[in-house]
Order: sequence, then C-alpha cells, then structure tokens
Amino acid sequence: MDDEFDQCLVLNTRMAARAVTRRYDRVLRPFGITAAQFTILNAINSRPDRSVTEMAQSIAMERSTLSRNVDLLARKGLVQRCEASKGNGRLCTLTEAGSSLIVALVPLWRQAQSEVRDLLSTATMTSAVTTLRLLASL
Repeated sequence: MDDEFDQCLVLNTRMAARAVTRRYDRVLRPFGITAAQFTILNAINSRPDRSVTEMAQSIAMERSTLSRNVDLLARKGLVQRCEASKGNGRLCTLTEAGSSLIVALVPLWRQAQSEVRDLLSTATMTSAVTTLRLLASL
C-alpha cells in the first residue's frame, strides 16, 4: 500500500522543481548565474517597464527574493535599478552586459529545454506544463 504522503502535491512538485532547477543551474553555473536569475533577466528583458513588485508577481517569486537576486545581478553589472517615473516603485533594466549574456545563454537554455523534453514524451511535456500552470494559478 502506498504511503499517502507519496501522493503529496507539495512533496512531488518540490522534488520535481529541485531536480529541474539543478539541471538548469548546471548549464548556467559557468556563467555565474542561477536558473532563478536567468528567469529574472528574461523577465526584465521582456518587460523592463514593470516594477519589482509586478515582476515578482508575474514570475511567482517572493518580492524579497527577487530584490535580493536583482541586487546580486546589479553587482555583477547585468542589471541596473532605476526610479519609476511615478510613485516610489523601482524598475530594472538590463545593462549591455546583461543583454549580451541573455543572447549567449538562450541557445544553452534551449538545449537544456530540449534535453528535458526528450526525457518526456511530447504529450507528457504538454500535459506537465498545462498542469503546472494550473497549479500555479491556485
């Protein structure tokens, strides 16, 4: 009989997230960034007009975790923080080095993505992404 905790969504999603994150972190490690930081760089690249709070919400990251990582990326010269034109919000933009890093890393990310996809069938991959998005919306 299966232990009821074997079916725990928290346990299984966290285990899967850690395994996938480790795989992507290995690819990105030589460039001095993590998978989470790559996600942040891409979020800034796609919408530099968002506040830190809006960006945190869009990538489901705690605001404090996002701010800490943005500070690290800024120290590495990849991101620049600036004041919002209205209110007291903070915006982030990529530096030239940050933009260049994304260009260099996208092919490696695609390769890692392909390797994970190859471990799963197309139907399983599609189903997994759909299910993860559903869970993220809870």
